Amino acid sequence: MLKTTKTTGGCRLLRANLLQPLKDIQTINTRLDCLDELMSNEELFFGLTQGLRKFPKESDKVLCHFCFKPKKITDEIPKPANGRKSQLLISDIIVLKTALDAIPFLSKVLKGAKSFLLQNIYQTVCENPKYARMRKRIGDVIDEDAVHSRAPFAACTQQCFAIKAGIDGLLDVARRSFCDTSEAIHNLATKYREECQLPNLKIPYNNRLGFYFIIPQKDITGKLPSKFIQVVRHGKNVHCSSFELASLNARNKSAAAECFLRTELCLEGLISEIREDIGILTLLAEVLCLLDMIVNSFANTISTKPVDRYTRPEFTDDGPMAINAGRHPILEGLHTDFVPNNIFLSEASNMVLVMGPNMSGKSTYLQQICLIVILAQVGCYVPAQFASLRVVDRIFTRIGTGDNVENNSSTFMTEMKETAFIMQNVSSKSLVVVDELGRATSSSDGLAIAWSCCEHLLSLKAYTVFATHMEGLSELATMYPNVKTLHFEVNLRNNRLDFKFQLKDGLRRVPHYGLLLARVAGLPASVVDTATNITSRITEQEMVRMDANCEQYRPLQMAYQAAQRLICLKYSNQGDEYIREALQDLKESYAAGKLTRKKEMR
Repeated sequence: MLKTTKTTGGCRLLRANLLQPLKDIQTINTRLDCLDELMSNEELFFGLTQGLRKFPKESDKVLCHFCFKPKKITDEIPKPANGRKSQLLISDIIVLKTALDAIPFLSKVLKGAKSFLLQNIYQTVCENPKYARMRKRIGDVIDEDAVHSRAPFAACTQQCFAIKAGIDGLLDVARRSFCDTSEAIHNLATKYREECQLPNLKIPYNNRLGFYFIIPQKDITGKLPSKFIQVVRHGKNVHCSSFELASLNARNKSAAAECFLRTELCLEGLISEIREDIGILTLLAEVLCLLDMIVNSFANTISTKPVDRYTRPEFTDDGPMAINAGRHPILEGLHTDFVPNNIFLSEASNMVLVMGPNMSGKSTYLQQICLIVILAQVGCYVPAQFASLRVVDRIFTRIGTGDNVENNSSTFMTEMKETAFIMQNVSSKSLVVVDELGRATSSSDGLAIAWSCCEHLLSLKAYTVFATHMEGLSELATMYPNVKTLHFEVNLRNNRLDFKFQLKDGLRRVPHYGLLLARVAGLPASVVDTATNITSRITEQEMVRMDANCEQYRPLQMAYQAAQRLICLKYSNQGDEYIREALQDLKESYAAGKLTRKKEMR
């Protein structure tokens, strides 16, 4: 979704940020401030988009090439590979010249920028006189008309004529030879068109073969003349050569290689001077990658969405994670009727148990939370109406099922290894997302492991979202006030499940949804009826135990809910009058024993 960068360096930076998001709030907010300005200033956004197009796609790679000093070139007879190496160096110089030529336009666009990041780029790059001096020094040696080109023969020609005429006599002689052989090759193609009645004969060029002929098969009547060799069919065309073309190709390549070698000898002094200021080139490379990611990826992605679909996230060091009407950034583009959902986690309510039948939306919801956090911490807007996040140091997930035959691990062993890694490395600042735990072993052992892992995570105060089918885990909410139970709304109609994909508070039992699916799958009716009677008795016993727990732990629940409301008000950005009324309401509710969970989202 975000891979709309235009340079290879910007793509690499985007990938690195997604795999390892930022943790420094100041750096994140600096990027978000820049994004705010781009979203509110169309002229700046389109100006930067146009300005970045002027920089060659491989600018960052080429700029960093000058960090490495090759062996000194001499007048000795070169090995065949040296021609190619010299060609690459000349190409790098032309790319550098093109990149430096694009800085004035970038400076013009950024001159009025107000965000700290864009102002800093303007001051350190656009107003840096070293770039202008380097451009002038390159202009003393490199021809003004030399430009970066991707077409193979055009690039070869630009590299041969990169140095200004008159600087090296031997270079001028090699150029003359290169031009003569190139002209002879095109004259040969004209001659063959007339002699062989092949009006559509073309003569393309590539770096491996040099020049070769392409003849449409529809123009060939009978056999090709014997002068054509190396005949190969490619779709509707025939690729071939001739002895005359092969001889001219060899002379042309030899002349080009001589041009490249003489050009590199002329560039030695220039390259040494460039390396003295290598710091400004690495800075330019980093700036181009960062601008490419923010402008062409983040800003471009947000600009293609409907207005107000993405919002700027807020950050705190120890505050709650509050996401209002969050959406899955990828799936919402595939489904026009995607249902948004909320999430609220705080120090006083740091674990959420998500329940619901299969296909009700639990896994999508968990992935949605992780993707929103990642988007926010790379400095991008998020798909939600409002988002206030605590910066997390790591995201731990245990999602999916499957064995690992290579490591001799069963499904359950793989599950336990993943869980063990989480337990050994989780911290109080982590976000833990678990999609089912312990279902690959016996129900009693699975419930015991899931319960124990939940208690361990509760003691660490890590924010945890735990999706499960084990209704026994819902008893945690009756014993621990910092556990909240949610469920996905599902209606039962004519023994069929109607999924709403809407998250609701509390535990709602959809009676025997597993048995409904079993009946639809074709299990005998007698088997399903017996299973229904058994599960009804088990459920009745569990309800009695949960009611007893609710009564026993009610005072503790009240105290925790009051503490949760106070923490939310602490981080609220509402005015004094609102907070004063909320405190009075909290006091009255607590005294009356009617305190309920309530989210202070703002």
